[in-house]
Amino acid sequence: MKFCNTPPILLTFLTFLSLFVTAGIIYGNEPKRAIVVDEKTTSTQKSPTPKAKEPSQEKKKPRPKAIVLPKNRDEAVQLQIFLDQKFFGPGIIDGKPGTFTKLAIKNYNKSLNREKYDMRVMAEAAAEIPNIYATAIIPSFVVDYVDPTLPKTRPEQAKRKYMAYRSVTEFMAERYHTSEDLLIELNGAKTMKNASSHKAIKVPNIIPFKIEDLKTGRSHKLEINLTARHVVVDTNTKQVYIYQLIIPSDEENGAMKVNSTRPQLVASFPITPGKTRFIPKGIWNLKNSIELPVWRYDKKLLETGVRGKESLTIPAGPNNPVGIIWNGLTKSGIGIHGTDNPRTIGRARSAGCIRLTNWDAARFPTLVRPGAVIKIQ
Repeated sequence: MKFCNTPPILLTFLTFLSLFVTAGIIYGNEPKRAIVVDEKTTSTQKSPTPKAKEPSQEKKKPRPKAIVLPKNRDEAVQLQIFLDQKFFGPGIIDGKPGTFTKLAIKNYNKSLNREKYDMRVMAEAAAEIPNIYATAIIPSFVVDYVDPTLPKTRPEQAKRKYMAYRSVTEFMAERYHTSEDLLIELNGAKTMKNASSHKAIKVPNIIPFKIEDLKTGRSHKLEINLTARHVVVDTNTKQVYIYQLIIPSDEENGAMKVNSTRPQLVASFPITPGKTRFIPKGIWNLKNSIELPVWRYDKKLLETGVRGKESLTIPAGPNNPVGIIWNGLTKSGIGIHGTDNPRTIGRARSAGCIRLTNWDAARFPTLVRPGAVIKIQ
């Protein structure tokens, strides 16, 4: 660089200035520093891992404080199907989740040792039940289980041989754990009104309750593992809880740690408990489990709790007031049984017994057997 006609002092200053510009160190225009690379370790050395924050410094995700139910009908049906198949009954599968669906979620979470408001169940339901609905062919034998002329008064019912369903719609609704209203919504009123054997309809994609597999008077006997379970009937939450005892063992010597035993919740279902004045609170045992029982209609007993001298025998069938199974307790006259009206579960009072939907009642002997402890509280 040449500086013409420039005084010596100024020339010296400009010379130093040019050197600073060449070096790129003008204030405000400093170049980025180069990364120093150790060539001996370049091929193997990994970039440093940021130091983990102390637990107290990490931001924890806020725990949910409530269960948020889906508003979309199909998502609700999907969730209800999932819970039902896991033996945590939400009641009728109708796409209108409420209190019983919330309780089913809490109970399901409890069985997995999760927080009660944990909502992973939604993703699990979507993964396990990708097809929410299925096409069902109405079976040919439906005519053997439907009687549109079934009377509603007890004296007239006592004259019949079987307490059948009153319509094919009722038959298919109970078979798929759902309501007649949802079947009508899915298929149309005309389709369901004309429903008959061999016709196809849309139903919730659930394992069906098969009434044809039941036998009148068949009794379920003691089974050591199922008899060892215990049942809690909670008349406040209107739930029946089924537990099995978990006894950890010492891996080294095989000894059982009795002090470490804990109850594990394996199933829960919504119920209709008996009238408060008739509820026999206390600890009992399951005495028997009988499919398709007849029912002794005793008006005085229902009204006062005292057995009367006059009664009627109502025949077996899904519309028998005690439903499709009787699980009698060692407390005389008290049992856990089905119902002729699943809509009333949790909404009405029975005389003194504990009512379940027929599809939940049918599963009871697969979970608990005679001899099991039953606590009513």
